[in-house]
Amino acid sequence: MVPVLSEPATRVSPRGTRGVRIPSRGPVPFVFNLGGKLLIRMYRRIGGLWSRPGFRMVLVTTRGATTGRTLTVPLGGFSDGEDAWLVVGSLAGAARHPAWLFNMAKHPEAVWLEVGRERFKVRPETLEGSARADAFARIATIAPPYAAYQAKTDREIPIVRLTQEEGREHGTGRLEGDRHGDSS
Repeated sequence: MVPVLSEPATRVSPRGTRGVRIPSRGPVPFVFNLGGKLLIRMYRRIGGLWSRPGFRMVLVTTRGATTGRTLTVPLGGFSDGEDAWLVVGSLAGAARHPAWLFNMAKHPEAVWLEVGRERFKVRPETLEGSARADAFARIATIAPPYAAYQAKTDREIPIVRLTQEEGREHGTGRLEGDRHGDSS
């Protein structure tokens, strides 16, 4: 039996009123999506791309909130102990949240993380209060651009802890129906 939570573990805070403009149509999103597809392909072929202590590229796979399609996005991941990672919904300081955050909130049971050649199911949890403040301070020390992103928008940039689920299958292959994109 699956326990029913009274509140979702992944919460989406209100959209901001100012921030970096991220175009949703035209050549810019096309180029970003193409670049994202290439990054994902290279990541999976090589078993990871760039990293430095406490910070590396990870792949997060979610089920689309409206489409139900499996979508994968490359993100900066911050180690948070032995079985957890933090990802930041900065969208470079845009007023809106990234689509993957809405996907996690709608389908928290369908979130996978790839770190190097390891792939595993994770449980997402949006950090709040002092836990978020402490994590953000640590992240901004490791990767200063994240502090600049927060300064560009008036929305609270979410930080999501992805905790590996125990007893879940691990794998290294491609997820069925996997597509790249930041759309839901």
